[in-house]
Amino acid sequence: MRLLCIGDVCGDAGCKYLKRLLPKIKKDYNVDAVIVNGENSADGNGITPQSADFLFSVGADVITGGNHSLRRSEIFDYLENNDAILRPDNLPQGQYGKGYSLIDFGSYQMAVINLIGTVYLERAGGENPFLWVDKLIDKANADGAKIIVVDFHAEATSEKRAMGFYLDGKASVVFGTHTHIQTADCQILPCGTGYVTDLGMTGPKNSVLGVKTDIIVNRLRNGDQSKFYFAEGECILNGCIFDINIFDGKCTAVQNLSL
Repeated sequence: MRLLCIGDVCGDAGCKYLKRLLPKIKKDYNVDAVIVNGENSADGNGITPQSADFLFSVGADVITGGNHSLRRSEIFDYLENNDAILRPDNLPQGQYGKGYSLIDFGSYQMAVINLIGTVYLERAGGENPFLWVDKLIDKANADGAKIIVVDFHAEATSEKRAMGFYLDGKASVVFGTHTHIQTADCQILPCGTGYVTDLGMTGPKNSVLGVKTDIIVNRLRNGDQSKFYFAEGECILNGCIFDINIFDGKCTAVQNLSL
């Protein structure tokens, strides 16, 4: 099967650009399933029922999240009632939603796991992802999922890289999100896991993490705490395509996508 994973969608501009390109991408690349990180899909950060519905309507099969998943209270019930939208499973207990989903494709099943890192993300309060992921991999195996995909939403490239090797041979695909910068290291690890450190971003090209550049520059240079606003103008779409053997769950090919 061919899996398309799309990097963090930023605001209304990113959503509209995804709508414009995704149907053609799915057709041109013969895509079987789509995972979209949507934790910033609502203007002003976070995700809302409206932005989640939009992502599903344009072709997402699963929506993953990150440190902004619970930023908007209106998403809480949606997370509880829709198995195809995830937030990092290792966020503090008692939160809304979950970070595990089992998708049935008839002849095979795909488990999707969403985790958050801890390096430089201490404020998110996530539990140790390397300990946490073991039970989710065990659950996926018990559920009969041959294909296991992990969205590791983390800041440090070293932590993501370590997670890739930790799950090599246990997961079909491990991809990173959060930094909004597409990395050039997509590969198949020694034991058959497809890997990329970060998918990148879907949103305004001339931005910093999707945000207007002057806002970020002023914050870093002068300590200005002005509210973030998403940039406008020309957009990019970043992601990665993974080919996976449905019988053994091994990744057989991987390629970056940047449009």
